[in-house]
Amino acid sequence: MQSWMEMFGVMNTAFPVFVAVILGIIALTAAGGIKRHWTNNRQPVLSVSSVIVGKRTEVSHRHDTDISVNRSDSKYYITFEVESGDRMEFGVSGQEYGQCSEGDEGKLTFQGSRYLGFERLSKTYRASLQEYRHY
Repeated sequence: MQSWMEMFGVMNTAFPVFVAVILGIIALTAAGGIKRHWTNNRQPVLSVSSVIVGKRTEVSHRHDTDISVNRSDSKYYITFEVESGDRMEFGVSGQEYGQCSEGDEGKLTFQGSRYLGFERLSKTYRASLQEYRHY
């Protein structure tokens, strides 16, 4: 059986290592976010014709047993296909997600990996455009 002094000796060694690891993880996460922000700021703002080809949600649930509260968070994503055939997925707000549907055509505006907006074409223009398009 260990004495109290030996147990505190282990804690004096393990606790600072644990704190250093946690602070390192926080620092690396913050550095990644700052790098992504600077990289996006260096990119040009582009507006390209695109079509919405997919929508998805990511829902996470949490339950706090101490106060018996259930919480859920939803993240919304839209996948766009541009004229070159490339597809890009962006995280959007719930309101933007609800206003878009698959097949909508319009102008996608983005900067790097940062979504800036999507302006849909009017329905009359889209209907006349479909007459000329042969799939």
